Amino acid sequence: MHLYNAWLPPPVAEEAKKERESFAWAVRSVRESCRPDDPDSVYSTLKWISVLETFIKAKSEVDLQDVAALVDVGLELFLKSQNKLYAQVRWGNLIVRFLNKYRKKLSLKVMWRPLYDTLIHTHFTRSNGPEGWRLRQRHFETVTSLIQSCRRFFPPGSALEIWSEFKCLLENPWHNSSFEGCGFVRLFLPANVDNQEFFSMEWIQNCIDLWDAVPNSQFWNSQWAAIIGRVIKNYNFVDWEPFLPTLFARYLNMFEVPVANGGASYPFSVDVPRYTRFLFPNKTTTPARAIAKAIVYSLKPGSSAQEHLEKLINLLEQYYHPSNGGRWTYSLERFLFYMVITFQKRLHCEQQNLDDKGAAELALGKAERKSFVSAMLRLVDRGQYSKSEHLSETVAAATSILSYVEPSLVLPFLASRFHMALETMTATHQLKSAVTSIAYAGRALFLTSLSSSTVNMDDNSSEEFFTDLLVESLSNALLGMDANDPPKTLASMQLIGSIFSNMATLEDNNDGFSFTSRIGISEWLDEFLIRLFSLLLHLEPSSVLNEGLHSSATSGTFLVEDGPTYYCMLEVLMGRLSKSLYNQALKKISKFVKTNILPGAIAEVGMLCCAFVHANPEEAAVHLVEPILSSLISSLEGAPNTGYGGTRTFHASAKKEKPTLSPALEAAIDYQLKILSVAINYGGSSLLRYKDQFKEAILSAFDSPSWKVNGAGDHVLRSLLGSLISYYPVDQYKCTLLHPDSTVLEKWISTKDYPGDETLIAPKWHIPSDEEVQFANELLNIHFQSALDDLLKICQTKIHSDPGDEKEHLKVTLLRIDSSLQGVASCLPDFSPSSRNGMIKDPGHLPFLIAGATGSTVGSRALREKAAGVMHTVCKYLLEKKSDDSILLVLVIRIMDALGNYGSMEYEEWSNHRQAWKLETAAIIEPSVNFIVSSHSQGKRRPRWAHIDKAYLHSTWRTSQSSYHLFRTSGSFSPSDHLLILSDDLLDLSLHSYETVRVLAGRSLLKMIKKWPSMISKCVLSLAENLQNPSAPEYAVLGSCAILASQTVLKHLTMDPKSCSAFLIGVLSSSHHESLKAQKAINELFVKYNIHFGGLSRNFFKTSDDHADTPDFLHLVSQISSMGFDSMGMHWRYNLMANRVLLLLAMASRNDPRFSSKILSETAGHFLKNLKSQLPQTRILAISALNILLKESPYKLSVDEGTGVHKEMQGNTKSSLEEALTQTFQEEGFFNETFSSLSNVHIITDTESASSGGKQGNASLQSVADKSITRFYFDFSSSWPRTPSWISLLGSDTFYSNFARIFKRLVQECGLPVLLALRSSLEEFANAKERSKQCVAAEALAGILHSDVDGLVEAWDSWMMVQLQSVILSQSVESVPEWAACIRYAVTGKGKYGTRLPVLRERILDCLVKPLPLNTTTTVVAKRYAFLAAALIELSPQKMPVSEVHLHSCLLKELLDNMCHSSAQVRESIGVTLSVLCSNFQLYRSLCEDHSHEGEISDAHDQIWVESLTRQASEMVIRIQSSGQSDILGSSSTTSHEDGCGNNLQDVKWMETLFHFIISSLKSGRSSYLLDVLVGFLHPVISLQETSHKDLSTLAKAAFELLKWRIFWKPYLQKVVDVILSSVNDPNWRTRSATLTYLRTFMYRHTFILSFTEKKQIWETVGRLLVDNQVEVREHAAAVLAGLMKGGDEDLASNFRTRALAGANDVLKKKGRRNINSGQSIASVHGAVLALAASVLSVPYDMPSWLPEHVTLLSRFAGEPSPVKSTVTKAVAEFRRTHADTWTLQKESFTEEQLEVLADTSSSSSYFA
Repeated sequence: MHLYNAWLPPPVAEEAKKERESFAWAVRSVRESCRPDDPDSVYSTLKWISVLETFIKAKSEVDLQDVAALVDVGLELFLKSQNKLYAQVRWGNLIVRFLNKYRKKLSLKVMWRPLYDTLIHTHFTRSNGPEGWRLRQRHFETVTSLIQSCRRFFPPGSALEIWSEFKCLLENPWHNSSFEGCGFVRLFLPANVDNQEFFSMEWIQNCIDLWDAVPNSQFWNSQWAAIIGRVIKNYNFVDWEPFLPTLFARYLNMFEVPVANGGASYPFSVDVPRYTRFLFPNKTTTPARAIAKAIVYSLKPGSSAQEHLEKLINLLEQYYHPSNGGRWTYSLERFLFYMVITFQKRLHCEQQNLDDKGAAELALGKAERKSFVSAMLRLVDRGQYSKSEHLSETVAAATSILSYVEPSLVLPFLASRFHMALETMTATHQLKSAVTSIAYAGRALFLTSLSSSTVNMDDNSSEEFFTDLLVESLSNALLGMDANDPPKTLASMQLIGSIFSNMATLEDNNDGFSFTSRIGISEWLDEFLIRLFSLLLHLEPSSVLNEGLHSSATSGTFLVEDGPTYYCMLEVLMGRLSKSLYNQALKKISKFVKTNILPGAIAEVGMLCCAFVHANPEEAAVHLVEPILSSLISSLEGAPNTGYGGTRTFHASAKKEKPTLSPALEAAIDYQLKILSVAINYGGSSLLRYKDQFKEAILSAFDSPSWKVNGAGDHVLRSLLGSLISYYPVDQYKCTLLHPDSTVLEKWISTKDYPGDETLIAPKWHIPSDEEVQFANELLNIHFQSALDDLLKICQTKIHSDPGDEKEHLKVTLLRIDSSLQGVASCLPDFSPSSRNGMIKDPGHLPFLIAGATGSTVGSRALREKAAGVMHTVCKYLLEKKSDDSILLVLVIRIMDALGNYGSMEYEEWSNHRQAWKLETAAIIEPSVNFIVSSHSQGKRRPRWAHIDKAYLHSTWRTSQSSYHLFRTSGSFSPSDHLLILSDDLLDLSLHSYETVRVLAGRSLLKMIKKWPSMISKCVLSLAENLQNPSAPEYAVLGSCAILASQTVLKHLTMDPKSCSAFLIGVLSSSHHESLKAQKAINELFVKYNIHFGGLSRNFFKTSDDHADTPDFLHLVSQISSMGFDSMGMHWRYNLMANRVLLLLAMASRNDPRFSSKILSETAGHFLKNLKSQLPQTRILAISALNILLKESPYKLSVDEGTGVHKEMQGNTKSSLEEALTQTFQEEGFFNETFSSLSNVHIITDTESASSGGKQGNASLQSVADKSITRFYFDFSSSWPRTPSWISLLGSDTFYSNFARIFKRLVQECGLPVLLALRSSLEEFANAKERSKQCVAAEALAGILHSDVDGLVEAWDSWMMVQLQSVILSQSVESVPEWAACIRYAVTGKGKYGTRLPVLRERILDCLVKPLPLNTTTTVVAKRYAFLAAALIELSPQKMPVSEVHLHSCLLKELLDNMCHSSAQVRESIGVTLSVLCSNFQLYRSLCEDHSHEGEISDAHDQIWVESLTRQASEMVIRIQSSGQSDILGSSSTTSHEDGCGNNLQDVKWMETLFHFIISSLKSGRSSYLLDVLVGFLHPVISLQETSHKDLSTLAKAAFELLKWRIFWKPYLQKVVDVILSSVNDPNWRTRSATLTYLRTFMYRHTFILSFTEKKQIWETVGRLLVDNQVEVREHAAAVLAGLMKGGDEDLASNFRTRALAGANDVLKKKGRRNINSGQSIASVHGAVLALAASVLSVPYDMPSWLPEHVTLLSRFAGEPSPVKSTVTKAVAEFRRTHADTWTLQKESFTEEQLEVLADTSSSSSYFA
């Protein structure tokens, strides 16, 4: 049994034992209600789902075989209900919850294939059902989480099947199917014991290679990181050593941080399609969780992972510093968080599995733990004072967890940080962080100070040290309580609460445990109360208390609003005080409450009293409750009264003036009543002796003429009733469990250790005694029963002549009733349901589901029924006489809510409280692994009071659920008549003219109909009438829409034909409502209906003779389709809605063969006509619709028959839609009109700038709401293009692929007649001047070319080819993007993975390759290359036929010959086309080892071009550079020079083309297959950064920026290093400087994969540049070295520092020997100084032992001449700036003499010295 169930109040805990049987009964019932022969029977099982979920939330004890049976049934139902998305969502979620809870105990096998089929069928095919996208989204989330839960149950061999299924998707990394492929692998690949044979070293190597195929895509990275992380975690037998450098290099580069002044995000990331990003789990930021998992689980004794981790931390730690924040801070914060959490999880698992020998060998020992903790501490150190709230919170939590693992490292660090924060009191955010950290680590400090014998601390820290720290932090916490600084105050209170939760009791004694005596607990307590009182006196209320009913007693200041910290602290403190200390505090507080009235701090003072009462009700009642009561009664005695309070008779007074209270008296009484109401919450039986005073006080409060006082009286009555009859824990905060190692500490407990641990005694509950129940009944008699009688009297006998008096009397009386109901909540028995067959069975035999009760029963069922009757009368009276009085109506609604919705009050209380518990902090959590006292537990441990709190909350939740589902599942009960009356009244009120009334009534009504679904139908019918009714006022429409738009009603519409047709006709015929508000509400309702639409159930399709009352479906369809034509003259939005509903109904009717063909063909014809509608939105919808409806393709050539063979045309293969469609499009001029109306959709984008993407075409045309109606469904995988779009020179196209798809579908549906009808319009539009008309022509042509129908080849030969050629040769430029998209669409591969060839692809390509006529203009040449690039992107290199390989070879030759083309535009197109072509070649080569003969020819050719390009490039660089030199020297203009100049221009043009090639290779994400080529071009890019040719240099710089982000793997890495080493020694200094710039990022990106010798070579070479003869190069080299030293190669760095120190000393000595500077060049002195400066700047925030000496020596050079002097001043100034924060501590490292030298160097020495 779960701990919280064992700790329920005894009567409830006893009941809860029956839950095992009731669960078994529920599972049986589900089994019985699903019939295998009837697939629709799944709907009848849905009502059980919420019932079964209740058992999980209730943590009930159930039999495992019942769970297994349920999971079996659930999976079977899930897989059987294809196309029933809603049913699948509900069942899927339920199974996920059961699997997650019982995963370790169940043994079952789940096959992966059916789950995959469900996923594909619903989300990856074009058969979009009618379901709304919100439902689809939920469905997708459900299926994916179901797969994740089932993964562990996949049988042996699944991994192999899954990998072989998806491997082929990954072959072409430039096709979108590869993104899907890696998403599927991540989703499905199991890592369970059954499949471990599959994971071999080759497979891992294969994965890592695939990972590199798409560079710089966070989507791709996060999928692969997750796969690798999963495998590392689950299989510790794999040897990861060989892969670690590669993996760490990947992980480092996945954090997008700014390296060496570079950008902080990928300059171009590969474009992942929207639906893929949406469907697969994908963070746009770094996948920190997967990275942390992989790193933590790869740590093993003797593994190099720890060294790699140190290096990773070295590089990343600088970005955690507060001054280095940015958009990367979030992913770094997550990284720290997951590292620590995952580490803790791993330690926990290892502690649980100590018996397992194999696992124990790989477990982390003391040394590994220590090195991990010290690495994390470096990040903690940097991030502790971060400006980002999240990071500083995470740091504090991380410190807390780590302190239990390795206290000897963490706690001294914490202590020093705390002292530092105290010294710099000015920076308050530092103090807050430091205090929070101590609060979180409070328990660790206590335990360590206890067991310092077991933990060997460093010298300075003994147990005294930690006790001192605690004492110091407690006394500082008192200073931290400050009304003007909320965050610090709350942190201090948290600290106090945390420290006292650890102590067993607080006694005032001077011996024994040093802590209480050291702190002087008695004095501390006095000081604490003084501070607290002063805080309360100075509080500013957060808002002006709103008068009247809704100001709860506790709307307080930040102490109450910002979480439960204040209250918990008080409760813990009072609960732990010893008797004498408690009395000492009680006297003080009693005096404080008597002497002060603080209307601004009601809740705070109330809670203070409440904490005292809870800790010791008997004492507190005497000292607190009694004085407040008596002062209240005396204040109220003399006050005037109205006599409405319940006892005294009232006279219809003839006096004109009303009795009133003075404001001061009113405020005082209000304050005292409200404090009393909060204080007595847990008073219980100790309040009985003040019975009469309470009665009197409450009566007088209700009698008072002030509404404020009445309201306060309401609070007291409510609290009093609750405290008398409810169950709540008493002595909750007393300590009953002592820690085994010490009697002064409390032992904390974990729920998972129960039931094994016998010491866990259940809490003591307040069980109401007979006297308490009797007193509660008396109060009910006075304020409920007699109040009801008063009400009836007022309404029926008109006792008041003055309407003002009547209103007051009604108000007070209703308030008394409301207050009584709120107080007793569900202790007043509920209505009994009426039975359908008229017989009420014996209530003893009612079904039982789960146990729960708020407290003892009071009152009777008859009382509730009487109240319902009275309220009905009152409601009618008020609506008739006082319908404009919102206060009265709101009170009535609240009472009805309390009467009708049994248990909802408890539910609300639970959900509000649950929000507060979400703020639960690390301060009261002890992790499951605790190495301080080596006691590990099963789960997190918390103090006992926190568990009791949760058990109490759990009990509240159970109460709200105990009767909720009782009658929903059985059909034989219906709601009681009283409920029906209440629901009718609420329905009237929910259409009231006041918004507040409408909202409250609507909310209450929805709760009621959700519990009793049989009421929904009636509501819908009457509300839909309001929409249709032309005379309905605006507020009635708003109220109706609010209820109709609720989930409860929308779900019901899918099952009930009558309500559904009423709803639809109501919405569609509501266009006569004038008001904007009403129109907006109707529009939103409709959109909501759309996105949640869940299909229609079978009972819609019964024909009219089956059921007289069910509307005929066909009639409904024709009625709606007639509304969908323009001719009806409806408003365009209604026209649009009608069309949308028509489409939904047509799609939903697919499942019923009797209707579908007729309805579908009529609808398709209807939408085809709508293509030429005058309303743009209707046209867009028609396109969406036709894309769905045009399904069959009788004229398409089948896949297996060759292109030549015609399909046998039998008579019956005609498409069911053909007739309707043919008739439509053969009308005269049909396509002409259609084209021109479609071209209007494109108009907008001409005026837009070219930057907006193609998808936004009709964005500005539609408002958001309209868009959600037309674009209601997802363009799932069928969306086009299927390859990433990255060619920028094509500009933004306004080519809509779904327009193209319509034409394609039309041709496939109806064959050649469409081509004939289309031809003339197409030719006319293709030659039109307007771009928008050409767009439509391009779309139509693309669709036709891609349709592959019978007779297409002939049509191509006769007219299409000519058409295409004329497009290529036409001079117009602006429509190039659309025509390029058209060609791209036409050659797109068929099939899901784009590997089948379209019939016309080869002919289209031939047409493009055909050489142009000689005198063609450059725009046409550029256009042709752009078209070629667009077409080549779509080819699948892994499946290229021989003809395409040949085509590539010919094109390659042509492109290489034209690289020096005179036009810049053409050169760019050539560069782009070349990059596509070459990458296709390389991928083809890598995949086809077995080349055919032709392949070999191209292969040889291929090798030659790589070498010749590289060779030409290096020659040209030299020529361009030398010519640039000679230009600068201004040589004489001889003829030979002019010659050279012409030649030189050719070189520059060739180079520009090459740079275009490099840029587009990197931008397109294809660079992974072109690394061998790119390495050769690294030198040209670096050396041509600065030339006299501006365009060339601009391109070189662009290429350079992109290359910085590229990682080069082995074997290319060595080549890159060689290029760098040679460029560093280049004679041109600009090249040397550019190489250094490249080196900074290069070393960062490759630090894990460079070998030691390569690094050493680079260090030495850069070191030599410190004495370069060019001053810029020297300074640059120093900056690079400073960066390299941060990079974690400690040997190389310390070696360099030693040399720098020695070198600088040498220079000084030589200078000392001879004062003349002749012997040393400026460069060598500057070099020595720069080496020192680099060392100093490499540690911006720390103070290692070697630093003081270096800085001092550097300062000695301050007197040198210029370049040296400025270097010294800059470096020293930078050193001071970065060390300013912690200078007070760090200056201890310097000697006096060193500080003097430093002071001389800087002018602002006074501040630092």
